[in-house]
Amino acid sequence: MAVSPTPHLAARAAFYAVVVCWWIFGLTFWLRKRPPRAREAKRDWTSLIGLLLQSAGYACVWSFPLRQKHFSPVVSGSPVAEWGLAALTVAIAITSVWLVNAAARRLGKQWALAARLVEGHTLIQDGPYHIVRNPIYAGMFGMLLATGLAVAQWIPLLIAIVLFIPGTYIRIRSEERLLRQAFGPEFEAYARGVPALIPGIY
Repeated sequence: MAVSPTPHLAARAAFYAVVVCWWIFGLTFWLRKRPPRAREAKRDWTSLIGLLLQSAGYACVWSFPLRQKHFSPVVSGSPVAEWGLAALTVAIAITSVWLVNAAARRLGKQWALAARLVEGHTLIQDGPYHIVRNPIYAGMFGMLLATGLAVAQWIPLLIAIVLFIPGTYIRIRSEERLLRQAFGPEFEAYARGVPALIPGIY
């Protein structure tokens, strides 16, 4: 009897690729060159509520091991379909890591977990900030989707999205409230020309 190929190889390949992307994602913040500490001018702690919801979304997709019968939590089909979705999943993860890495480097001393302004704060509009106003959150959402496709079933993935989206909205509103206060018309013009999170959607 012929031995069949390893089942669901696409699923495992995508899973390990997403894990590598998560390591790079983490190293972006752990090993980045620390800029000189800037004096904080203003902070909005309500953004941490959004961070908590985002974290709950991540926990939801990671709490389910790679155990589904087919690669995708939403599509059950041929090996070609599985490999196609695996490639899409990896592409989302790689793009997301690039967005987060490029945005964190561009922010420098202005980056923080909680929404804040520092002395000498500037309104950054180039690099990844020319694509979306919140590229780090866009990258985080992309990593949620990639992780959900690689390790979750469709119900946990949907629950994760339901948690993550309002969390991201809270953080965006919190940070942009500070930016509007600091930069006024300049920020309004920027916001009119560049989407907040996903081009063509929001």
